[in-house]
This record gives sequence, structure tokens and C-alpha cells, in this order.
Amino acid sequence: MARRVTYRALFALVLVGCLAVTASAYVGSSAGDSGFEGKSQSEVLNDRSEQVVPERDGVTVAGMDSNSWRGDESDGPRGRAELVAYAPNGSVLYYNDTHTRYWDVDPVPGTEATVEVAYADHVDGADCPDADEWDPADHGVDEDTWNEYYDHHGGTDACTRNGVERVNLSTGEVTPVWSRQTPGKEATRYHDVDRVNDTHLLVADIYLDRVFVVDETSDETVWTWNASDEFDPAETGGPHPDDWSHINDVELVDDGSRVMVSVRNHDRVAFVDRETGELDEDWTLGAEDDYDVLNEQHNPDYIPEENGGPAVLVADSENNRVVEYQRENGEWVQSWQWQDARAQWVRDADRLPNGHTLITDSNGNRLLEVDTEGEVVWSTRVGFPYEAERFDPGDESSGGPSAERAGLESHTGGPVDRFWIGVKDVLPGKYLNGLMYVTPVWLGVGQLSALLVALVATMVWGVLEYRWRT
Repeated sequence: MARRVTYRALFALVLVGCLAVTASAYVGSSAGDSGFEGKSQSEVLNDRSEQVVPERDGVTVAGMDSNSWRGDESDGPRGRAELVAYAPNGSVLYYNDTHTRYWDVDPVPGTEATVEVAYADHVDGADCPDADEWDPADHGVDEDTWNEYYDHHGGTDACTRNGVERVNLSTGEVTPVWSRQTPGKEATRYHDVDRVNDTHLLVADIYLDRVFVVDETSDETVWTWNASDEFDPAETGGPHPDDWSHINDVELVDDGSRVMVSVRNHDRVAFVDRETGELDEDWTLGAEDDYDVLNEQHNPDYIPEENGGPAVLVADSENNRVVEYQRENGEWVQSWQWQDARAQWVRDADRLPNGHTLITDSNGNRLLEVDTEGEVVWSTRVGFPYEAERFDPGDESSGGPSAERAGLESHTGGPVDRFWIGVKDVLPGKYLNGLMYVTPVWLGVGQLSALLVALVATMVWGVLEYRWRT
């Protein structure tokens, strides 16, 4: 009998401890939220004098994703997409939650607070073109290719309006730039659109597994690179044509002569010659399922030779880290990484001119800046961010030095950080991040672990009680 009392006391202590861990995170979440929850857009814009984030040099702007299935408006911190800009004094400079998703955010050169933003809007099926109303020529593809993809994406009773708009964060003026519809929504949303020149845009086309250049005035596709020209759909990537390549980022490099392409589902960053359209295989970073190098990355940034490169700074998403590779003797060599216990599905990182790194931690629900020693010197809690930029450095990492030139120190935290990093490394990343995608903003890996321990303890306790009684 005394042993049973001891067991019951131990189980009770475990349950109380687990619930305390979870409850403290829930209670603490209200004190650390972004300040936008439960407020309409007009309410946020009417109350912009208060400092909501720490001060920083330059405007910080971020595009927020959303975990709502159809983009319906929600008061939850991850239930609506947001475009947010913070003034140097830490107040809200700009806020907008008009679109279903906000993706790539690029500062416009020569301005102090104007960006071009890639967005996606989900459209109900009743307002989408019928199957015979889509014109493949409008997308620059032949009918057979269009039909192959449409058969897999066109039956979702929805379509997506992908677009770019120019936003003056100081005045609030929004100017439409270009847009194009695609069937379906989950794997048809353009995540990145970069400017080529005054009239043309470079587009990462997740839907048709390609990269293309479009004339924003005529909507004519004038250049295309198809991933299938270099990779076999039957042996690489995800399911074809459902979500095969998941091309999520493009960037012009080497004065526009090459295109750097993030082929997420192939675990590769590829370099394509714009003149020949051919892949420069010697420059490819990563390989299929070589997860020690990259694991379904996002938003790689190219650091040119004049800034200590060639180097590529990558949000190594499923590895929950930021990593940098330096070009040495014709090969890519890892030169830096940053990771802590909270980092979960990191999707963007930019090197700033002072050697600091601005990081977008999507499932960690935060924006943060780390210094040259890897210490966090600025952070703010936000709901499901996708990409962030800091004004003054220029577009992405174009103004920042490579880790090698800046002498950056890699950072993986202290013993506690490394313990939780080890726990996460044991768990299947895709499933963990999938679970984190739908859980509340305050529920982290520690809280999920506590709930799992509580569940197991309850089941074991229940079995023991049953055996004791029988």
C-alpha cells in the first residue's frame, strides 16, 4: 500500500509539473504578443505612437504568413497574414492585413521606406475561371503542360491571385505592380518576385516548377527556366505535379547574368545562366536528401565577392538553423551557423552591414537580430513571419559581409539549448513543423514535450490503477 501511495504521488508531481510548464507558457504569451491580436487594421493604425519593439537603426519590415486554411480573418496571432513595419524608435510605422498571405519583401533602392511586396489572395471557386477559361498562353506554357498541372490543382474549388504591390511605408500609399492567377492554392502561390529592371520581374513559380521573367506591363513571359529540364520528376523532389520542386526563392546574382534558385523539395540551391538557360552544376549547393547540408531551405541570400564571398546565407528550415557556405577551391564549405533551442522552421536570414544577422523564425514566432558572436541583441514576438528586411543595407544581404570576412562565431547555445536541439533532432522535422503549424503561438517544443509526458504518465497511471483494483 505504501508503494502505491508513493507511485501516486510521483505521477501527480509529474502531471502538476507538466501542466505548470504548459500553463506558464500560455499565461506568458499575453505579455509577449505582437500587440495586434484582437485589433482591426484601423485600430492598429490609429495607435502608432507607442513603442512596441526595441529601438533599432533603420526601418524593419516583415511579411507574415498565415495558418488559416482559406485565409479567413481571425483574431489569432497566426490566423491572419500581416505586413508590418517598425520605425527606428520601435513604434509601428505601417500595418496591413488585407491579403491572404504576405511573402517576399524587397526594399526599393533609393528610398527610405518603400518596399515591393509579393502577396497571395485565395479566391473562392465561384469567382475563379472555369476549366475551359484558363488560357495556357497567358502563362507561357503549352496546352499539354497546362492540362497536366491543372488536373492536379484545378479541382480544389479555389484559385489564387498572386501579385506584387509597391508600398510606401511612411505615407501608406499602395500601388499595384503586377498580378497573375493560378488554379488551386496550397502549392500554387508565388513566394518570391524580384525586380529585374524598371519593366520586368523575376518570378519563383511554385505552381509550374519553373522560374520566369515577365513584362509587368504586357504580362508577357519573356524568359523561362524549367526545373524538369535538369531534374527527373520521377526520381527527385516531391510528388509530381502536386508539389514537386517547390521553388520558393529567386535572386539575380553576378550583375544579373545568373539566377540563384531555391529548389526546396530537392534540398538544393541552384545557379542558372540567364543567357544559355543551363544549370551550373559545379555551383549547386546541396543534394537530394543530403540533410546535413540543407533540408528544405528557404530564402538563400547571395553574398558577392566584394563583400567577402562568394557565399550563400541560407535559412535551413527543416534543420531549424541559419547556415552559411563559402566558396573555396571550387566547392561549398560551411563557414557559419546559428541555432538556439527556440528556433523552429527558420525561413529567412539577412546579413546586415555591421555583420549582424536578421533572422525570421517562423514557428518560433519571432524576428531577431544576432550580433557577430551570435548573441541576440534585438527581438520581437510576431505571428508566423515569413521574411524580414532592415532598411539601409539594401536588398537582402547585398550590403552585408560574409561570415568569413566578418569573423563571425557560430552559435548553438549553452547546455540547455543543446539539449532541446538534440530532442528536436530526434523528432521527424516535417511532422514536428507540421504540428507546430497548426498549434497556438504559445505552444513550443517544450510545451509539446510536457503534454506528451503528461499523456504517457496518465496512461501508465491508469493502467496501474486498473491492475491494483483487479
